Amino acid sequence: MKIYKPNRFMRTDQLTFTRFFAAISIVIFHYGNNIFPFYSEPVDFLFKQANIGVSYFFILSGFVMIIAYKERGEIEYVDFVKRRFARIYPVYALAILVLLIYYILILKSFGYKSVILNLTLLQSWVPGFALSFNTPGWSLAVEMFFYISFPFLFNHFYNKYSLKSLLVPIILFFFISQLAFLFLTSSTFYDGFPSKSHDILYFFPLMHFNEFLLGNLAGLAFLHRRQKKHANTDWHLLLVFGILCVWLKFNHYFVLHNGLLMLVFIPIIMLTAVNNGFIAKLFNQKICVFLGEISYGIYILQIPVYKWCTDILSKIKITNETSVFYISLISLLITASLSYLYVETPLRNMIKRWKIARQPLI
Repeated sequence: MKIYKPNRFMRTDQLTFTRFFAAISIVIFHYGNNIFPFYSEPVDFLFKQANIGVSYFFILSGFVMIIAYKERGEIEYVDFVKRRFARIYPVYALAILVLLIYYILILKSFGYKSVILNLTLLQSWVPGFALSFNTPGWSLAVEMFFYISFPFLFNHFYNKYSLKSLLVPIILFFFISQLAFLFLTSSTFYDGFPSKSHDILYFFPLMHFNEFLLGNLAGLAFLHRRQKKHANTDWHLLLVFGILCVWLKFNHYFVLHNGLLMLVFIPIIMLTAVNNGFIAKLFNQKICVFLGEISYGIYILQIPVYKWCTDILSKIKITNETSVFYISLISLLITASLSYLYVETPLRNMIKRWKIARQPLI
């Protein structure tokens, strides 16, 4: 039996840089949407809705999983999960540790249940705790669900059925999930934010499964074309990004956090993947690739870094909101870089070398 290994030849660094855009936009959404220049009228609507970047992460994750593993053979379950764990958990654990120290030293208290659920990546499964402790961690709990599901999906469906056979059930699941979301958010079930019903509709892993599946489908479609020649898609990308901006500017009806933006995110991903124009050359610069690589650290370390920076700056009488934001942002970029070089990469390589007995395929 042939065991899958990631397809390194299909790696597209220009997609890596798009993660940085999504991550830094989410940071601005949390801390800087009332800071210059992000509050100015021409762009404020983008950053006030920049949490849609999480939806982009989910779809992109599904896409790159297919690109990395779609060869003949089967995925060995434990080895795959070990590799995914090695990718996300070291920095995730670092964020929890740094935040835990903050709560103990500064606030003198913390919620034990929240910490346990965060450590075990179960917070999104328990209504009322999805945004507990390290808030962005809810999406990592969702991602872990995707990782656990992917080998089964791949071995039993993606590796056995044609793209046409998979198209209908995945699109059908997408439509059902959208209708269920719209129905429940407008029913008496939904109590608004914050509430347990909000946690179920917005953060529960199954509510985002359609995004991962759509990313998988996009990856399968991308490989099905077997397009070896790249093309200059700069203008196409700008057009789709313009459509996204118009949608965000004038949208007053639709909630965009449950996969609906796949209509623009999937074209952006696929056009970026085949692009060889100016945008691709820019995104492939070493500094851009590095920023893309540290984007995960930027995303998951934002809460502990900003809490520590705010406390330290207040003690030295720096309380101006703009100054606090930009000092914290620079500190976050430095912390994420150091974390990537000295925590994330070494520990990921160490965990990958762990010998674990192979388990039967599921």
